[in-house]
Amino acid sequence: MDVEIIHQIRERASKLQKTIVFPEAGDPRVLRAASYLLEENICNIKLLGNKEEIIAANEIEEREIPKNLSGYFIGEPEDKIPLTDHLYERRKQKGISREEAEVMLENPLYLGAVMVATDRADGCVAGSITTTGDVIRAAIHSIGLRKGNKTVSSTFLMALKNQPALTYADCGVVPYPDAEQLADIAMESARTHQLLTQEAPRVAMLSFSTKGSAKHERTELVVNATNIIKQKQPDFLMDGELQFDAAFVPEVAQRKAPDSPIAGNANVLIFPNIDAGNIAYKITERLAGASATGPILQGLAKPMMDLSRGCSWQDIVNAACVAILMGE
Repeated sequence: MDVEIIHQIRERASKLQKTIVFPEAGDPRVLRAASYLLEENICNIKLLGNKEEIIAANEIEEREIPKNLSGYFIGEPEDKIPLTDHLYERRKQKGISREEAEVMLENPLYLGAVMVATDRADGCVAGSITTTGDVIRAAIHSIGLRKGNKTVSSTFLMALKNQPALTYADCGVVPYPDAEQLADIAMESARTHQLLTQEAPRVAMLSFSTKGSAKHERTELVVNATNIIKQKQPDFLMDGELQFDAAFVPEVAQRKAPDSPIAGNANVLIFPNIDAGNIAYKITERLAGASATGPILQGLAKPMMDLSRGCSWQDIVNAACVAILMGE
């Protein structure tokens, strides 16, 4: 397995020396990842949680907290008033009071997200013990969406043997996007791909049809999304609707879509729904031996990364490095 792209991401992230906040400091995987990030001088860290309680919990499990983490725990933030002010201003139109905003900040997910929103940290990594829905809600409520985007979505960066990395989307957040959402997903995925790989994105809007070879409401969805992108970004290097082989195999593209600007060389694959995306990334991972980094949340104004609850500590390290680059 060629995971050179992961090494490159870690190396580039370390040069920026940013700060990542971890709301789930009680998770031993988070602690090990945080220790590694410090040991390798990749970034600064902030761990949200009561240090004594976390130490006691780990002692019960007969685990020691890495010694290099002792000075990085934040139990109660010293500057809670401006953090509360930020959350209250963002949510007051939804009817919350200042007191309710203060209570919300007792949730480490919200505290971590607000720290990113107010530049007290450069990115937040969570989800090892909380759900994707909880992470996304905290991010939307506290950080908000990137200007010009209306959709939070996710990508997986697929590192394959002997070929450049691919970006798959959406595989984990938006189940059945409409045309506007699918267009947002495609444009954000192109941005993510370029940030992480430093390669120009070539986006394929995938379907079971190529250039009208089949007529169905599901193919029309992809066609409509493609047209929306062309209107918003005329210079965007993309094409659709395309079957996977027409998007990825030049010889097939020459036969099925001879005028395609992608010409069978797509590196960003946009799936029409989460069924297709999730199945495809797992097939690629298991049958092609790919290394899948993600889900990478995108579309937010500032980086907040979601983790799988089955993640390894190495996955957490990678998510932190991705968050650093996503903030550039």
